Amino acid sequence: MGKIIAIIEKSEDGGYGIHTPSVNGLFGYGLTEDEAKESLQEALDSQLEYFDETGKEIPEPLTGEITFEYKYDLSAFFKSFPFINVSAFAKEVGINPSLMRKYKERLAFAGDKQKVIIQNRFNDIIKKLSTVQF
Repeated sequence: MGKIIAIIEKSEDGGYGIHTPSVNGLFGYGLTEDEAKESLQEALDSQLEYFDETGKEIPEPLTGEITFEYKYDLSAFFKSFPFINVSAFAKEVGINPSLMRKYKERLAFAGDKQKVIIQNRFNDIIKKLSTVQF
């Protein structure tokens, strides 16, 4: 079974865009996250249909049963989880709140080192949240 990483982003018009770094030309768009995921699946189906109709060899990432592993960029994360306060989250992960707001609005982009810091501290938050019992 093939797993393709699909990055969910907030689009400029307020919707969602999804792209796949490992498969050129495979992307989806929708006003909602679900619509974007459906659009991505339709794009995949179209690509597979094209390869079938033309008899061309299917590239490696598209062979077998395919699943998408969705990941959010920072802008889509805050759009999809609006109950998370950007400034409070920034302080919790040790990032300047003003800079985090720029990441949210796609006015600036976190570098690889910054992404690792944010991800590691976010993982710590998730671990702590997983201990909550209602």
